[in-house]
Amino acid sequence: MERKDNQSPRGHIAGILVEFLEVAITSVVFLKGIYSPGAFERRRYMNVVVQRARHPQLRDYIHSAVSGLLPFIEKGLVERVAVIFFNTDNIPVERFMFKLTVNQSFDSKVEESDLEFSLRSFLIKLSVSQPLTKVLPCDCRWEITAYFRSLPQVRNSKDTELWISTDTKQWQQPPLITPIKSMNSEPLGVQLFLEHPSPSEPKS
Repeated sequence: MERKDNQSPRGHIAGILVEFLEVAITSVVFLKGIYSPGAFERRRYMNVVVQRARHPQLRDYIHSAVSGLLPFIEKGLVERVAVIFFNTDNIPVERFMFKLTVNQSFDSKVEESDLEFSLRSFLIKLSVSQPLTKVLPCDCRWEITAYFRSLPQVRNSKDTELWISTDTKQWQQPPLITPIKSMNSEPLGVQLFLEHPSPSEPKS
Protein backbone atom coordinates (compact mmCIF):
# COMPACT_ATOMS: atom_id res chain seq x y z
CA MET A 1 0.00 0.00 0.00
CA GLU A 2 1.53 3.30 -1.09
CA ARG A 3 1.76 6.09 1.43
CA LYS A 4 0.38 9.49 0.46
CA ASP A 5 2.80 12.39 0.79
CA ASN A 6 0.73 14.14 3.46
CA GLN A 7 -0.21 10.97 5.34
CA SER A 8 0.98 10.52 8.92
CA PRO A 9 2.68 7.29 10.02
CA ARG A 10 -0.42 6.35 12.02
CA GLY A 11 -2.63 7.02 9.01
CA HIS A 12 -0.42 4.82 6.86
CA ILE A 13 -0.50 2.02 9.45
CA ALA A 14 -4.30 2.30 9.75
CA GLY A 15 -4.61 2.06 5.96
CA ILE A 16 -2.51 -1.12 5.86
CA LEU A 17 -4.54 -2.61 8.71
CA VAL A 18 -7.91 -1.80 7.11
CA GLU A 19 -6.82 -3.33 3.82
CA PHE A 20 -5.62 -6.44 5.68
CA LEU A 21 -8.86 -6.73 7.67
CA GLU A 22 -10.94 -6.65 4.50
CA VAL A 23 -8.98 -9.57 3.07
CA ALA A 24 -8.91 -11.47 6.38
CA ILE A 25 -12.65 -11.12 6.99
CA THR A 26 -13.37 -12.32 3.46
CA SER A 27 -11.13 -15.30 4.21
CA VAL A 28 -13.12 -16.05 7.37
CA VAL A 29 -16.44 -15.97 5.50
CA PHE A 30 -15.03 -18.23 2.79
CA LEU A 31 -13.61 -20.61 5.42
CA LYS A 32 -17.01 -21.04 7.07
CA GLY A 33 -18.66 -22.13 3.83
CA ILE A 34 -21.77 -19.99 4.21
CA TYR A 35 -21.73 -19.26 0.50
CA SER A 36 -20.85 -21.53 -2.39
CA PRO A 37 -17.21 -21.51 -3.53
CA GLY A 38 -18.40 -19.85 -6.74
CA ALA A 39 -19.16 -16.70 -4.75
CA PHE A 40 -15.41 -16.13 -4.44
CA GLU A 41 -12.43 -15.87 -6.73
CA ARG A 42 -8.75 -16.45 -6.08
CA ARG A 43 -6.52 -13.40 -5.89
CA ARG A 44 -3.01 -12.70 -4.65
CA TYR A 45 -2.45 -10.33 -1.74
CA MET A 46 0.85 -9.82 0.11
CA ASN A 47 2.17 -12.65 -2.07
CA VAL A 48 -0.41 -15.07 -0.63
CA VAL A 49 -3.32 -16.61 -2.54
CA VAL A 50 -6.54 -15.34 -0.92
CA GLN A 51 -10.23 -15.26 -1.70
CA ARG A 52 -12.12 -12.21 -2.98
CA ALA A 53 -15.90 -11.98 -2.90
CA ARG A 54 -17.36 -11.92 -6.40
CA HIS A 55 -20.92 -10.94 -5.39
CA PRO A 56 -21.13 -7.12 -5.34
CA GLN A 57 -23.33 -6.90 -2.23
CA LEU A 58 -21.10 -9.22 -0.20
CA ARG A 59 -17.95 -7.46 -1.35
CA ASP A 60 -19.42 -4.00 -0.71
CA TYR A 61 -20.65 -4.93 2.79
CA ILE A 62 -17.22 -6.11 3.89
CA HIS A 63 -15.45 -3.19 2.22
CA SER A 64 -17.74 -0.47 3.55
CA ALA A 65 -17.81 -1.89 7.08
CA VAL A 66 -14.04 -2.15 7.37
CA SER A 67 -13.12 1.03 5.50
CA GLY A 68 -15.59 2.90 7.72
CA LEU A 69 -13.34 2.05 10.66
CA LEU A 70 -10.29 3.78 9.18
CA PRO A 71 -10.52 7.12 11.03
CA PHE A 72 -11.25 5.36 14.33
CA ILE A 73 -8.39 2.87 13.97
CA GLU A 74 -6.06 5.78 13.19
CA LYS A 75 -7.10 7.45 16.46
CA GLY A 76 -6.73 4.22 18.45
CA LEU A 77 -10.44 4.02 19.28
CA VAL A 78 -11.06 0.51 17.92
CA GLU A 79 -10.14 -2.28 20.31
CA ARG A 80 -11.54 -5.31 18.47
CA VAL A 81 -13.20 -6.22 15.19
CA ALA A 82 -15.26 -9.40 15.18
CA VAL A 83 -16.91 -11.63 12.61
CA ILE A 84 -19.84 -13.14 14.50
CA PHE A 85 -21.95 -16.10 13.39
CA PHE A 86 -25.46 -16.50 14.83
CA ASN A 87 -28.01 -19.30 15.03
CA THR A 88 -31.67 -18.83 14.15
CA ASP A 89 -32.37 -17.54 17.69
CA ASN A 90 -29.93 -14.69 17.02
CA ILE A 91 -27.47 -16.06 19.58
CA PRO A 92 -23.74 -16.08 18.72
CA VAL A 93 -22.31 -19.55 18.12
CA GLU A 94 -18.82 -18.52 17.00
CA ARG A 95 -16.76 -15.35 16.92
CA PHE A 96 -13.56 -14.63 15.04
CA MET A 97 -11.96 -11.81 17.02
CA PHE A 98 -9.26 -9.44 15.79
CA LYS A 99 -7.79 -7.49 18.70
CA LEU A 100 -5.94 -4.37 17.54
CA THR A 101 -3.30 -2.12 19.10
CA VAL A 102 -1.84 0.89 17.28
CA ASN A 103 0.87 2.79 19.13
CA GLN A 104 -0.46 6.35 19.21
CA SER A 105 2.93 7.82 20.11
CA PHE A 106 4.66 6.25 17.11
CA ASP A 107 5.75 8.95 14.68
CA SER A 108 8.53 7.35 12.65
CA LYS A 109 8.66 5.89 9.19
CA VAL A 110 6.83 2.58 8.97
CA GLU A 111 8.79 -0.43 7.77
CA GLU A 112 5.98 -1.67 5.55
CA SER A 113 7.82 -4.85 4.55
CA ASP A 114 8.05 -5.92 8.20
CA LEU A 115 4.35 -5.27 8.77
CA GLU A 116 3.36 -7.15 5.64
CA PHE A 117 5.53 -10.11 6.60
CA SER A 118 3.77 -10.33 9.97
CA LEU A 119 0.27 -9.81 8.58
CA ARG A 120 0.86 -12.33 5.80
CA SER A 121 1.32 -15.03 8.43
CA PHE A 122 -2.26 -14.40 9.64
CA LEU A 123 -3.66 -15.11 6.20
CA ILE A 124 -1.64 -18.32 5.94
CA LYS A 125 -2.76 -19.44 9.39
CA LEU A 126 -6.40 -18.60 8.65
CA SER A 127 -6.40 -20.79 5.56
CA VAL A 128 -5.63 -23.88 7.67
CA SER A 129 -7.69 -23.07 10.77
CA GLN A 130 -10.84 -24.95 9.75
CA PRO A 131 -10.22 -27.77 12.32
CA LEU A 132 -10.40 -25.19 15.12
CA THR A 133 -13.87 -24.02 14.13
CA LYS A 134 -17.31 -25.50 14.67
CA VAL A 135 -19.90 -26.56 12.13
CA LEU A 136 -22.46 -23.80 11.77
CA PRO A 137 -26.19 -24.50 12.08
CA CYS A 138 -28.43 -24.22 9.05
CA ASP A 139 -29.87 -20.80 8.21
CA CYS A 140 -27.25 -19.02 10.28
CA ARG A 141 -26.33 -15.40 9.66
CA TRP A 142 -23.22 -13.33 10.30
CA GLU A 143 -22.16 -9.75 10.82
CA ILE A 144 -19.12 -7.56 11.37
CA THR A 145 -19.03 -5.88 14.79
CA ALA A 146 -16.52 -3.34 16.08
CA TYR A 147 -15.75 -2.80 19.76
CA PHE A 148 -14.61 0.73 20.60
CA ARG A 149 -12.37 1.72 23.50
CA SER A 150 -14.39 4.89 23.78
CA LEU A 151 -17.34 6.28 21.89
CA PRO A 152 -16.52 8.60 18.98
CA GLN A 153 -17.83 12.15 19.01
CA VAL A 154 -20.94 11.72 16.89
CA ARG A 155 -21.59 15.41 16.41
CA ASN A 156 -18.12 16.05 15.05
CA SER A 157 -17.86 13.37 12.40
CA LYS A 158 -20.00 11.97 9.60
CA ASP A 159 -17.92 8.78 9.77
CA THR A 160 -19.85 7.66 12.84
CA GLU A 161 -23.09 7.57 10.86
CA LEU A 162 -21.95 4.25 9.35
CA TRP A 163 -21.90 2.61 12.79
CA ILE A 164 -24.82 2.08 15.15
CA SER A 165 -25.06 0.53 18.60
CA THR A 166 -25.73 -3.19 18.45
CA ASP A 167 -28.34 -5.19 20.33
CA THR A 168 -26.48 -8.45 19.73
CA LYS A 169 -27.11 -11.00 22.45
CA GLN A 170 -24.07 -11.71 24.59
CA TRP A 171 -22.99 -14.91 26.30
CA GLN A 172 -23.64 -15.00 30.03
CA GLN A 173 -20.53 -17.05 30.77
CA PRO A 174 -16.92 -16.30 29.74
CA PRO A 175 -16.29 -17.85 26.31
CA LEU A 176 -13.86 -20.59 25.39
CA ILE A 177 -10.93 -18.92 23.63
CA THR A 178 -8.74 -20.58 21.00
CA PRO A 179 -5.72 -18.51 19.89
CA ILE A 180 -5.00 -18.59 16.16
CA LYS A 181 -2.22 -16.04 15.63
CA SER A 182 -0.67 -12.97 17.21
CA MET A 183 1.94 -10.42 16.24
CA ASN A 184 3.59 -7.36 17.73
CA SER A 185 5.57 -5.47 15.14
CA GLU A 186 6.00 -1.89 16.33
CA PRO A 187 3.83 0.13 16.01
CA LEU A 188 1.11 -2.46 15.35
CA GLY A 189 -0.16 -5.34 17.46
CA VAL A 190 -2.78 -7.82 16.28
CA GLN A 191 -4.25 -10.89 17.94
CA LEU A 192 -6.63 -13.29 16.23
CA PHE A 193 -8.58 -15.79 18.27
CA LEU A 194 -11.77 -17.83 18.17
CA GLU A 195 -14.50 -17.58 20.79
CA HIS A 196 -17.11 -20.27 21.45
CA PRO A 197 -19.81 -20.43 24.14
CA SER A 198 -18.86 -22.16 27.37
CA PRO A 199 -20.36 -25.64 27.97
CA SER A 200 -22.06 -24.09 31.02
CA GLU A 201 -23.69 -21.39 28.90
CA PRO A 202 -27.49 -21.47 29.48
CA LYS A 203 -29.39 -22.83 26.50
CA SER A 204 -32.00 -20.59 24.95
